[in-house]
Amino acid sequence: MLGRQLRPLSNPAFRLLFLSSLGSSVGTLFAAVALAVDVYDRTHSGLWVSALMVVEFAPTIVIGLTLGPLVDRLSRRSLMIGSDVARAAVFVALPFAPNAASIVALAAVAGLATGFFKPAAGAGLPNLVPPEELAQANGLLQSVENLSWAVAPVLGGALTAAAGPHAAYWINGVSFLVSAALVSGIPGRLLQSTTALTRGHWRDVADGLSAVATSRPLLTVLVVWTIAQLGAGIVNVGEIFLAKHSFHAGDFGYGLLFTAIGTGLVVGGVLAGSFEHRLGVGTLYALSLTVMGAGFAVAAVSPDVWVGSVFAAIGGVGNGGALVCNMVLVQRGASDTLRGRAFTMIWSVNFVATGIGMFAAGVIVDQVGARWAWGSAGGVLVVAAVVAYILTRGVVLLRPAEVRSATEAEVAQLPLERTA
Repeated sequence: MLGRQLRPLSNPAFRLLFLSSLGSSVGTLFAAVALAVDVYDRTHSGLWVSALMVVEFAPTIVIGLTLGPLVDRLSRRSLMIGSDVARAAVFVALPFAPNAASIVALAAVAGLATGFFKPAAGAGLPNLVPPEELAQANGLLQSVENLSWAVAPVLGGALTAAAGPHAAYWINGVSFLVSAALVSGIPGRLLQSTTALTRGHWRDVADGLSAVATSRPLLTVLVVWTIAQLGAGIVNVGEIFLAKHSFHAGDFGYGLLFTAIGTGLVVGGVLAGSFEHRLGVGTLYALSLTVMGAGFAVAAVSPDVWVGSVFAAIGGVGNGGALVCNMVLVQRGASDTLRGRAFTMIWSVNFVATGIGMFAAGVIVDQVGARWAWGSAGGVLVVAAVVAYILTRGVVLLRPAEVRSATEAEVAQLPLERTA
C-alpha cells in the first residue's frame, strides 16, 4: 500500500512541486511562531495578535470573491513563482519592521501571495499527474503540509527562543526562494492545459460563482466543508483550554494534543488515496468526517490528556482524509479553465466559517468549558458527515483523463463517472 501511495513521487514534475511544498510549509510554520512572538513582545496585546492571525487568512477571502479568475487567466506557474518571490521579499523585510503595524501589514502581503499560490497548485495538479494517481498526489501534498504543522511550530519556537524571531524570518525567506526555483523547473504546460479566455473580469467572477452553484461536486464541498469548518474553528480555539484547564496538563499537554492531531492528519492524508480507490470519494468523504467528529467528541470526555490525545489523533486521521476528498471533488468537478476560481471561491466561504467557529468557541469555552466546546464541535462534524453522505449520493465526476485537457465548452460533452 505504501508503494502505491508514494508512486506520484516518481514523476519528476510532481516531485518538484512536492519539495516546493515541503520547504515552504516548514518555513512558513517556523515563521508563524516567530511572528506571533514578535508581535506579542512588542505590544503585549491580544488584539494585535488577533489581527496578525486574521490577516493570515483574510486575503484568501478577498481573492475568492474578487480575484479568483486570475488563477485561470494567468500562467499558474508564473503566478506560483511570483507568489514565492513576494513572500520571500516579505520575510526579508520583516527583520527591519519598526513596529507591530508594519509586521501585520507585511504578514497581510504574505497572506495575499499564499492565497494565489495554493489554488494555483491545486488547480494545476490534475494536469501534472496521471488520473489514477490524483488522490495519492493530493494525499502526499496534504500530508507534507500536515507534517509541517506537527513538527515545525515546535522547532520554530525553539529557534525563536534561542535566536529571536529574525532568524526564523531569514530561514523562511530562503525557503520561498528555493520553492520558486523548484517550481520554475516544472513546465508551464504541465500545470495548465490552456489559459481561460476572459469575458471581462466581473463576468469571469460570475462564471466562477455559477460553476460552484451548478456543479454538484463543487457545491458539495462548499456546503459540507463550510459546516465542517465551523467545527474545526471550535476545535482550534478550544484546544489550549482543553489541555490546560480540563486536563490540567499545562503547556506540555497542549503540545501533546497539537502533535497528536498533526500526526493523525499526516496518516489520514497518506491513507486517503488508497481508500478513495476502494470506497469511492463520496463514501470516503462521509466516513472521514464521521471519524473526525467522533474522535474529537470522545477526546472531549476523556479522563486525561493521554487518552484525549489518542482520540484527537483519530480525529486528525478523519480530517486528513476529508481534506483529500475536498481536493479530488473540486479537481474532478470543474474544467481546467474554471478550477482555479472554484478553489478560491470555495475556500473564501470556508474561511468565513472558520472565523465564525473561532468566535463561537470563545463564547462556549467561557460559558460552559472546553469539554463542551469540543463535544459540540464533534456534533457539528457529524452533521457535516450526514450532509456529505446525502449530497454525494449519485454525484457524477468528470473523468480525469478527459477533463485534464477539456475547455469549459467541451465539459458538457464529457463522459461522467458516478461516485457511488
